[in-house]
This record gives sequence, C-alpha cells and structure tokens, in this order.
Amino acid sequence: MNLTISNLTKVYPNGVKAVDNLDLEIRPGMFGLLGPNGAGKSTLMRTIATLQDPDSGNIRFGDINVLNDKMGLRRILGYLPQEFGVYPRVSAEDLLDYFAILKGVSSWADRKHLVDEALRITNLEEVRKKHVDGYSGGMKQRFGIAQLLLNDPKLIIVDEPTAGLDPAERQRFLNILREVGTRNTVIFSTHIVDDVKELCHELAIMNGGRILKQASPEVAAAEMEGLLWSRKIARKDLDDFEARFTVLSSSYNRDNSINIRVYSQTSPGSQFQPATPQLEDVYFVALNKDEGTMKN
Repeated sequence: MNLTISNLTKVYPNGVKAVDNLDLEIRPGMFGLLGPNGAGKSTLMRTIATLQDPDSGNIRFGDINVLNDKMGLRRILGYLPQEFGVYPRVSAEDLLDYFAILKGVSSWADRKHLVDEALRITNLEEVRKKHVDGYSGGMKQRFGIAQLLLNDPKLIIVDEPTAGLDPAERQRFLNILREVGTRNTVIFSTHIVDDVKELCHELAIMNGGRILKQASPEVAAAEMEGLLWSRKIARKDLDDFEARFTVLSSSYNRDNSINIRVYSQTSPGSQFQPATPQLEDVYFVALNKDEGTMKN
C-alpha cells in the first residue's frame, strides 16, 4: 500500500512552520527521509503516526484516511521514536508479552509465538530474560523494533534510530531493518547519509519543512555526473576556496592538506579533477540550493 501525503502543514504556537505544504508519495519498501536536525522530519513522523494533528492537509495509507480514522492506522502501524522508555527490572520477554496484551492479543499461545518471532528477528533471543533497562543502546533499539513487530504492521516508522550507536550495533540494527523492509512500507528518518545509502530504494531530502528532492539513490547520484570536482589544497587556503566555490565537503590527509569536493557546472580550474558522484554530494547540493549558498 502507498502512503500519500498532500498539502500537509504544521505550525507550532511559537510560529515555527515545521511542515510546509508538503506533498509526498511513499511506495512499499525502505524509504529514507533524509535531512539535518530541525528539518521537520520528526514532526512529519509524529503526524503520520497520529501522535499530533496537522493544521491542514491529508494523509492516506491505502484505503485509510489517516486523519479521519486514526485507530484504523494504529492497528497496522509500528512506530519507533527517537527516544523511548522501558519499565525497570522487567525482562524483554515479559515486557513484549505485556505489549502484545496491550495490542489486543488475548491468547497466551499467540502472544508466545509473536514474542518468540520478534526476539528471533531482532537477535535478542539469548538475552530474552535480561532486564531491558540494562540493555546497551543498540540492544534497546533492537528491542524497539521487536515491540513494533508484535501487531504485524504494514507501515513502520523509525525516527533517527542509529544516532549514538557504535558501528557494530548500527550494522546489526540496519540488517534487521533490511529484513523487515522486504515485507512492509518502512519510513526511515535520519540525518546520516550512509544509512539511507545502505538501505533505501528511494529517498526524499527534507529541509525547512519541505521536500527538496525525491528519487532513488542511484538516480539522484547519476544526475550529478559531470558536476563534481575534487582537488588537494593546503589547509590555509580552505577559507579562500570556500569563498570562491561551492565546496560541498572536505577531508584531511595525513600531511595536513585537504581534499575538497566542489560543485560546478564547468571545470573550476586545471588542477581540479572530475569526481564520481556520491549520495552525500546530492544531499549537500540540495541543502546549498535551498539555503541559497550556491556560487555557480
């Protein structure tokens, strides 16, 4: 089922327009919502999840008019917010059983099957008896996925799930999402470009409450062909190059020199070499254009 968002707007009492007349179509599979902190991603996720009302607009998931039938969506929704709390001194197994009861699963046998399957998918079987408040950050995030799977959701929303995870836990978490995403519509909100590059068949770049670009990662990168250039410069010259060119990113070398990546319609100079487009370049170009900082 497709998720269709039309003319969605949300303005907070302090005047901040977190979502600005937004249109978005999301197909089944892994969809990446990419944007910096403050772009409006979490507001959009909470609105889709029926945790807050927009000021105007419409949201449909298949045949469900989400704003008019919130319970209809909640029955098939799995939601993992940026932060979630757990009860102290309760094991993962017992807490998942409790959540299954809250989701309306009255049969003990059915709950046991759901809990066992959720623990298997999230690789938490060996620590099922351990108190969840003693889990590491990555294990808690995996537990978050386990709890949202209990009602066999058709729409899954995960909001900044890998922030703060160490590389090993991040990879475990992404592998679980990859498996879950083959059977559901999954919206993966993040500011980490690599997460989207590894997981998602389609992405949208969001800033200022608006969608700046929507495409597959491959198509988005291909559109940048011939527009990216790289060069090695001295550290002391970085400010000068940033003033003259649209420098998308820079990285240090061991000799303290810097490699810069520049966006330009034509070659910026004889010492620049053509660069292979990456998804990070697409992201930074979209943000630069939105903020009006493009120099050529």
